[in-house]
Amino acid sequence: MKRIFVIGYAALLFASVSYAQDTTPAPPPVEPQIPGQQPGASRSTPPAQAVVPVPVPIAPPKPNGPVQKSLVRITATSVEPDYRAPWNAGGLQRGVGAGFVISGNRIMTNAHVVANSRYITVERDGDPNKYPATVQFIANDCDLALITVPAPDFFKNMLPLKFGGIPALESTVSAYGYPIGGERMSVTTGIVSRVDFQLYTHSSVDQHLAIQISAQINPGNSGGPVMQDAKVVGVAFQGYSGDVAQGVAYMIPTPVINRFLKDISNGHYDEYPDLAITVAKLQNPAQRKFLALKDDDRGVLVSSVVAAGPSDGILRPGDVLLTIDGHPIASDGNVEVEGERAQFEEVVERKFKGDSVKFDILRDKQPATVTIKLYKPWPYSIQGHSYDVRPRYVLYGGLLFQPLDLDMQGPNQLVIRMIGDGPPLVLDRNKVEAARERIKTRYNVAKEQNLEERPASGAPAQANKI
Repeated sequence: MKRIFVIGYAALLFASVSYAQDTTPAPPPVEPQIPGQQPGASRSTPPAQAVVPVPVPIAPPKPNGPVQKSLVRITATSVEPDYRAPWNAGGLQRGVGAGFVISGNRIMTNAHVVANSRYITVERDGDPNKYPATVQFIANDCDLALITVPAPDFFKNMLPLKFGGIPALESTVSAYGYPIGGERMSVTTGIVSRVDFQLYTHSSVDQHLAIQISAQINPGNSGGPVMQDAKVVGVAFQGYSGDVAQGVAYMIPTPVINRFLKDISNGHYDEYPDLAITVAKLQNPAQRKFLALKDDDRGVLVSSVVAAGPSDGILRPGDVLLTIDGHPIASDGNVEVEGERAQFEEVVERKFKGDSVKFDILRDKQPATVTIKLYKPWPYSIQGHSYDVRPRYVLYGGLLFQPLDLDMQGPNQLVIRMIGDGPPLVLDRNKVEAARERIKTRYNVAKEQNLEERPASGAPAQANKI
């Protein structure tokens, strides 16, 4: 019995050893050696691949520099006069625009951003505070204004921008601002599409040089800089809505800006002078032959002269203007200024109140030279909007008397429009004052209200009022 047990134990031990050997993993197969090859070397080793560095995207440099350190966001609370009931204070409005710092701790913006304002605040990038601001100068005829911030540390670390020239057609420009009331700076890019005279809608009567750009300009862009090569080439100020045209916006060019800054250098803004004439093109060969003009495509015909303007008594209807300050006037009314063609009025646009302009003319088929001393004709004021003044009125016996001007014109067309493109028909200021005295006498007016003259731009009273 003992022998059987020993034999069974020996058989069990042998089976265990055999199972252990069978379950031992076999060594990996050995590749046959090639003569001369080192042991363990592979038969065919693939060549090592070169490591290609992955390019890291680098932000392109800002073409106009750190504009954030020059741009500001302007919030203006204004009062819109009520011309239907001029004794009322008017309705409060709130608008947002842009501006930029220039030399002398001043901020340039549009006049329509701060016109009729009662309280103005300015914000800068990276600063949560809102700083009260005041208006220094405002030019409603060219839609420009200068404001400043009394806070002593506001302009610290701010970078004033410099001005450039007129950008070339098809060149790229960038417009900066805060469109649709945004709190962060927005940048839109476009090209220069056209350089031409355009109506400035803020006054609704003045026409000045303007540059059309394809960069999008929306509410909130007004007053922001339009830049090229790190210099300001314009101020964004108006554009067409999408219902009228697409991608048509305008900026105020630097000739208009520089003229505004030079005008206020004496502490007072004198507005733009005007010749107060209308002219017609001379492109009809028969008409040119009748006027004894050479076949050189020069000259425009004077159609009318406003009696209250500086040209009255000097120019006559029927005169042919040949040159202005030495610039030949083409038959379409254009002259060449700084390498660009513009209407001959651009020469007058760059002058100031009291300056003179010289014309070479043809009168009754005889050459002559005349000189005109420039100023702004007062009747033109009734054709434009007024700002920062209370409505003038006389209330007597339930009847309301107000000056006949564009501000009276509302949705119901309260004012009779001037028909055609001719000058205003009010010519003699003395007759207007005489009519005013007759009204006072006839209706026994004992006291006048809000009949004070328009306050001068930049006067301390206006600055405090704003």
